[in-house]
Amino acid sequence: MMLGVFTFAKAQTTPTPPKMVPEMTEFWEPEVKVITPGTGAGTTAPSDAIVLFDGKDLSQWVSVKDPSAPAPWTVNKGVFTVKKGTGNIQTKQSFQDYQLHIEWQIPANITGKSQARGNSGIFLASIGNGDAGYELQVLDSYNNRTYANGQAGSIYKQFRPLVNAMRKPGEWNVYDVVFTAPRFKEDGSLFSPARVTVIHNGVIIQNNTMIKGPTQYIGIPDYNQPHGKAPIKLQDHGDPSEPISFRNIWIREL
Repeated sequence: MMLGVFTFAKAQTTPTPPKMVPEMTEFWEPEVKVITPGTGAGTTAPSDAIVLFDGKDLSQWVSVKDPSAPAPWTVNKGVFTVKKGTGNIQTKQSFQDYQLHIEWQIPANITGKSQARGNSGIFLASIGNGDAGYELQVLDSYNNRTYANGQAGSIYKQFRPLVNAMRKPGEWNVYDVVFTAPRFKEDGSLFSPARVTVIHNGVIIQNNTMIKGPTQYIGIPDYNQPHGKAPIKLQDHGDPSEPISFRNIWIREL
């Protein structure tokens, strides 16, 4: 007599992913190679550039908290300095594809360590309040170890810089940036991602890098917010270290 064959299928369960925390997207190894950049400071704006800061005032900038209000940071002796606690600022004008020149300085008396040492950021396209956008990190990365994809020149929490071309506190750093904005289809889905090339003190540190999406402090970036032209935003980070300064900012639309 032949017995029937019974197959018992075990119930399949999908593992529950762990809750995301900031450390999950911090990559410390391999450490970024340190090099010494060449001497010399920035450059004057070409004839077809839009000057975003000429050393006199912040008339081309507004508060992110209230775009009808002027930028509240401090202008003195041809530079402007983050006024801690007042919030981020952004350009009045919106841009899509562009070449950007910006100079920034970590103060000579800087204190703190890791991310709490001269922290700021340049959001290549500001797509909302707070820190919404695509962040090119500004930080004191001169003898100041932090996670590689969060140091100066990184596309924050996405791509580490190719090398560390940082100048020491008290000296001026220069970013020259070529940014291509993302494009979206009519249904809001992504057509092509944003790309960026960054030259730090004359050294290429991001080479046509494909940005994964807007910056995320916690979690994985994704293009879930279609947008067109957008302002450029500078960050009031909120860390307790001494505030950093900027000068000689200009842009050429491409």
